[in-house]
Amino acid sequence: MSELTYAEVGATAEKRLPSGYHHVRESLVIGHGRGTFERAATELLEGQAQRRAGADVQLSDVPLRKGSRVVMRLRIGPLRFRIPCLVVWAERTSTSCGFAYGTLPGHPERGEERFEVRLTETGAVVFSIVAFSAPGRWFTRIGGPIARRVQTRMTRRYLEALRSGEPRLA
Repeated sequence: MSELTYAEVGATAEKRLPSGYHHVRESLVIGHGRGTFERAATELLEGQAQRRAGADVQLSDVPLRKGSRVVMRLRIGPLRFRIPCLVVWAERTSTSCGFAYGTLPGHPERGEERFEVRLTETGAVVFSIVAFSAPGRWFTRIGGPIARRVQTRMTRRYLEALRSGEPRLA
């Protein structure tokens, strides 16, 4: 994992995220029941949240697992971005499923993002995203507020992408 562009590998699993980064903690109830959980868990590990959020996604492994490479391509107006990541954690149990990926050289940001779907005791299926990031390239350093807006928009789109019975983006 020496290629990663940040030192705090695995920190998205911690209650306290590392200082010096922008932090994201968002979640959404995406449906209810075992069937919804199983569907969402499978789709999550197939990269569907990213695809439905509007990214072109290439995965080295399906389902995703620790060590998988993810390369997303995102177009924003006339600009195109290549977004390479490495999965640093992945797990699927009977009530939770998720993965975290970290940034590789060439990514516009540096940091880590964790995606997790949980089936609660009440039957709610909750999709959560936890991330920490800082500018990783010259254009994200000078375009800080714009980069944050793009990140906020993509987080919302990721969360909506696995919602049960809802129309999907892309």
